[in-house]
Amino acid sequence: MHTPVPGLSSEACAAQSALFALADTGKAATAARYFQSGPGQYGEGDQFLGIRVPVIRETARQFNTLTLADCAALLQSPYNEVRVLALDVMVRRFAKGKVDVQTAVYACFMQHRDRINNWNLVDGSAPYISGPYLLKRDRGILWELANSPVLWDRRIAVLSTFAFIRAGDFDDALKLYAQLLTDPHDLMHKACGWMLRELGKRDEARLLGFLHTHYAALPRTTLRYAIEKFPPEQRSAMLKGDFPIR
Repeated sequence: MHTPVPGLSSEACAAQSALFALADTGKAATAARYFQSGPGQYGEGDQFLGIRVPVIRETARQFNTLTLADCAALLQSPYNEVRVLALDVMVRRFAKGKVDVQTAVYACFMQHRDRINNWNLVDGSAPYISGPYLLKRDRGILWELANSPVLWDRRIAVLSTFAFIRAGDFDDALKLYAQLLTDPHDLMHKACGWMLRELGKRDEARLLGFLHTHYAALPRTTLRYAIEKFPPEQRSAMLKGDFPIR
């Protein structure tokens, strides 16, 4: 028996029920281990239905008319997949919406970000909501998030910069990654490394300059992620601090 979110609108209730009907106990147990939802782990307390992401997204498309209030209510679900569905609807609404709609989606995202509390939820939403919203606006909130004691706030800050990188805007992204070099969590090391790799696809010289400057302080995981696409011999040299600065 699955735990429903109480007090939902009829459409939000239908969306929740549609996911419940797709639940797979075996896959749910695998997902719980994969997303480290056990005691003391980063996803402690997260619950899963055992539904693959493409299936969740297809289900979400069937409920395109969910309101932002519906999405906010669904974000209160204990089930990761229900929160994925809500965020997927919000991402598509932001992408298709005018400024007022985008502002409302961003506000909802930020107000309920305590429910965006596993890496798949952050990674599937921040690059498409908070990042694009802040691209041409004041970015002070990113520095607040980066200083938060909450892991997921910090990851939202980093993943938001994906939108900046796609737009060829690298300065704030690099400043943020430099600030987070001493972050204690491996998930942050991976996030920064991933974003650096994406930046390097667009400006290899900026990537190499950053890695050279910060080599002594770079977490090994960040460095490995950042240089993943280089040829093996170059990666080997870079791991030893030898960067071909141009």
